[in-house]
Amino acid sequence: GDVIHRMLTATQYIAPLMANFNPSYSRNSTVQYLDNGTVFVVQWDKVYLQGKEDMGSFTFQAALHSTGRIVFGYKEIPVPVLQISATQHPVKAGLSDAFMILNPSPDVPESRRRTIYEYHRVELDTSKITNMSAVEFTPLPTCLQHQSCEMCVTSELTFNCSWCHVLQRYL
Repeated sequence: GDVIHRMLTATQYIAPLMANFNPSYSRNSTVQYLDNGTVFVVQWDKVYLQGKEDMGSFTFQAALHSTGRIVFGYKEIPVPVLQISATQHPVKAGLSDAFMILNPSPDVPESRRRTIYEYHRVELDTSKITNMSAVEFTPLPTCLQHQSCEMCVTSELTFNCSWCHVLQRYL
């Protein structure tokens, strides 16, 4: 989106492993991406934690498929993630989404107050992140996959659709 706010970056992320990584520590450290139209992959290769370079290098990736499937792959995790300090930077693994609304401020009519609503978060159990492991997220079905209201309402998937008098359609 157009708005970048510190709280949005804390609540909107796809993070195979968020920590205080320093890709500039080693000439062998890289962050690369690939997009072939079907899958977008970002790989952190041989990256080190800032100030903790003696722990060893981390190699992991996130693959975002056009089907909505997301796969986190972990090749090299030299220490248990629970041992990574969060004092300098948050340590997270998972997915989160939020949106921001600008409301008029009651005190100052010309200004707007930002309100951020986090509406979904999936946190991984970081004790499960180990060498040569992976996590797969698969999207849940939605009524948007149907071509018409009738197909949605008669679908074997139950979405509890009901008629909306305001919109004059099934929701």
